[in-house]
Amino acid sequence: MSEPQDPKTSKHFVLDTNVLLHDPRALFSFDDNTVVIPIYVIEEIDNFKKDLSELGRNARQVSRYLDNLREEGSLSEGVKLDRGGTLRVAFSGRQLPSEVRIDRGMDSKILAVALDERDQYPDCTVAFITKDTNLRIRADALGLHSENYDTERTDVSELYSGVAEVDVPGEQVDAFYQNNGLPLEDSYYAPNQFMLLRDESNPSHTALGRFDLENGRALPITRAREGVWGIRARNKEQAFALELLLDDSIKLVTLVGKAGTGKTLLAIAAGLQKTTEESVYQKLLVSRPIFPLGKDLGYLPGGLEDKLNPWMQPIFDNIEFLMNLTHKDKKAGRGYHELVDMGIVQIEPLTYIRGRSIPQQYMIVDEAQNLTPHEVKTIITRAGDETKIVLTGDPYQIDHPYVDSTNNGLVSIVNKFRAERIAGHVTLMKGERSELAELAANLL
Repeated sequence: MSEPQDPKTSKHFVLDTNVLLHDPRALFSFDDNTVVIPIYVIEEIDNFKKDLSELGRNARQVSRYLDNLREEGSLSEGVKLDRGGTLRVAFSGRQLPSEVRIDRGMDSKILAVALDERDQYPDCTVAFITKDTNLRIRADALGLHSENYDTERTDVSELYSGVAEVDVPGEQVDAFYQNNGLPLEDSYYAPNQFMLLRDESNPSHTALGRFDLENGRALPITRAREGVWGIRARNKEQAFALELLLDDSIKLVTLVGKAGTGKTLLAIAAGLQKTTEESVYQKLLVSRPIFPLGKDLGYLPGGLEDKLNPWMQPIFDNIEFLMNLTHKDKKAGRGYHELVDMGIVQIEPLTYIRGRSIPQQYMIVDEAQNLTPHEVKTIITRAGDETKIVLTGDPYQIDHPYVDSTNNGLVSIVNKFRAERIAGHVTLMKGERSELAELAANLL
């Protein structure tokens, strides 16, 4: 274990409660600097420890970390960390100015600890770390440097799209299908990245391909030519998505796009094709985060399916659309439950996925932008032999209080699996739900 820095010269990071509830490992994420935990943070953590949600699990993990550190030394004086830094637990008797005092919760007391730290170590950089936007504003008003906690921030506008546009001579576009591909030696391309091959002199003369990493070639896409369960790709991104969804060698697919681009519909159609028509997978498992992830389903009447209906209705709508049910069929009692009763489709909340092993299933996780990176890791590590996982979502529609469009689990997975041969990603751009839906997505 390396010697910690002198507290008088190291940087000091005061952590808010939401940082630790978001990532318990944040205690150890500040290298060889000083980490300060206000005692009031521990009091707030204590309020979550009995929850059965992800927040409860994180709260219990924080308590375990601090208890282990307590056995190594005095938390009030500072405990050495493996990376050379020091961790302290502190409190304050300071009163904030009435203009910025916060009546609710412990926020004012936590800010007071950060201000004490700044005044006690005037020659050090002291930063208050919180994911609460309003608290950062209040800290700034008090002259306190404050930062968001983002270990994996990615601007969505710069997110890997899964598609590259390549300008080539016109004769190469003509020869692309005749020769079953085109050599592309540029090592920049990622495995399973798609290509829009475009004639240099005639931009409307194009071809669609997919990069073959092993052979350094762009190959024609083939799986999306025929429709699946009565639907066909309406644009090139949808064709690329179907190519990934129907390829059994791709075990992880991420689809990102705004509302109405067809992410969920394409995923369910491909899953039904693979389970009912081709029998590659035993069943189609569809799930969505019940916000917040792990929240108790409550005391709604009925069994699990009845409780899930309000959350899963968008999934049911897509399945019944693919079943091409008429109004008469629905009045006769036909619906998605036919596939559920046959064991072809299973609808399940993510709440109870921890500890499971899911073999030979086509698993779709909708609204994955509302998951933290740790929650997505929990889901993907449940995959057993021959299981395919599809994550869909819109990073601009976030409901989770501790993630945003730049650091949610969906965006994290896109970045981390970009170079993996068993993973593929497509960003869908064009809305196909309706003209009105497309206008709303763009204008609002």
